[in-house]
Amino acid sequence: MLATSLKIVTREHGSKIAYKTARGTEITYQELDQFSDEVGAWINNSGLAESSVVALCLPSHIEYIISYLAVAKVGGITAGVNPRLTSREREEALEVLNPDLVITAAGYETGVGSRYRSETIQLNQSTNQIMLKQRLIGEKPSELEPNPNRPVCICFTSGSTGKPKGVWFTNKQLQAISDLDTGGSWGGGGHRYASTEFAHVGVMTKLPWLLSSAGTTHLVEKWNAKEILQLIHDHQMTSVSAIAPQIALMLKQENIASLDFNSVKAIVTGGAFASPDLIRAGRETFGAPWSIRYSSTESGGIGLGTRLDADDSEALHTVGKPREGVQAKICDAAGQELPNGEIGEIWLSSPAVMSGYWNDPESTAMVLKDNWLKTGDLAYINENNCFVLAGRTNEMFIRGGYNIFPLEVEGVLAGHSKVSEIVIVPRSDQVMGEIGVAVVVPLDIDNPPTLEEIRQFGEKDLALYKLPEALTYIQEIPRNATDKIDRKRLKEIIPKLIDR
Repeated sequence: MLATSLKIVTREHGSKIAYKTARGTEITYQELDQFSDEVGAWINNSGLAESSVVALCLPSHIEYIISYLAVAKVGGITAGVNPRLTSREREEALEVLNPDLVITAAGYETGVGSRYRSETIQLNQSTNQIMLKQRLIGEKPSELEPNPNRPVCICFTSGSTGKPKGVWFTNKQLQAISDLDTGGSWGGGGHRYASTEFAHVGVMTKLPWLLSSAGTTHLVEKWNAKEILQLIHDHQMTSVSAIAPQIALMLKQENIASLDFNSVKAIVTGGAFASPDLIRAGRETFGAPWSIRYSSTESGGIGLGTRLDADDSEALHTVGKPREGVQAKICDAAGQELPNGEIGEIWLSSPAVMSGYWNDPESTAMVLKDNWLKTGDLAYINENNCFVLAGRTNEMFIRGGYNIFPLEVEGVLAGHSKVSEIVIVPRSDQVMGEIGVAVVVPLDIDNPPTLEEIRQFGEKDLALYKLPEALTYIQEIPRNATDKIDRKRLKEIIPKLIDR
């Protein structure tokens, strides 16, 4: 699937720039195809072949893409290990994989140790020197028979608790993701920037259609709002793709009013909550509609979404409806479908859903039920048949016998004029069992919201028992390696913070 996509785009657009780094290094589709052939031949020559597992402990550079393509060309399975993981987290991921080879680079070897066979490559080389030591010049890997059920990639979930899980996909699923996604709002060709780590499902499973679009992807050393905005301006990009916190950082840049965003046709976000105020501000600044996408690693990055032409009731307060080719429902703990308005777990079904968790059949059996994926996310369906998120099943807490869903409360309180970000975290209470603590990043540290102001603001939309009963301030919300809120970390530091 990957090799075929690359061959087609190389034949039709071989001289076009596929990737360009902030340092100015460029690689064409023709070079990408040639170099990945040569690295594939080196992999074959190293004794690896079909079904071999190769872990990439690499940053999101051109070398990552070449390595992924090379492994796919020999029929191997590529597992991306997020470079932002700690040494311990990287080691835990590798234990799940038990890889045949780890490809890494200076500064990214910690956690690999001597247990696994590894190859350290040099980064940031000139184009003709990229992975030169791992290329058999002029050679190609052995030809593969087409196999839609051949495993291609493993993506790790970004949860902040428990053992890491490797979600694996086959050629058939990557083909389905391409088919479902190519009608989306991103469009084809042109220029784009990399908004997520390459180890993320948004690249690992979507690389075939990203290649097929023949676009030029601009890489940055480290995600930077000012640099991304300048890229959008300079190359007249048609879409702004990010998670909500990244958009918020963009909107805070002092020079944003001087940039030209007339080319932007869509803002597409997922992976983190976007407040109504942020959506309004983003639409005004970029002059484009905003589509919220809901999915998960396990769903292959395919799930629900708000329409670009949606009214505010859908665009500001929901994650929309199932995308074409996707089925979704709300179920109770027993798997029975619930009527509209009742909170339960989102179940998804589509040809993009994962094959399972790598080397973990027990966890796989817990979430895959009769061709349905149990997402672990809570939501309800409103009167317009749109899905409204309420949090994770493991985030819900009970106050005095009532179920509290943090995301529901956060969605309302985030609209307070003095709030930049807010997270609701449970804390033990002798009377109520648990109460909600509002962890707030104030817009103005010299004029933060009081608990009374927060509660008064929320009273019109939330029952009183749902409102937080303690409040504390924090400079920055802790996030995990994929920029999702690290609620586990917040629970750990709450006792150290002072109620206000």
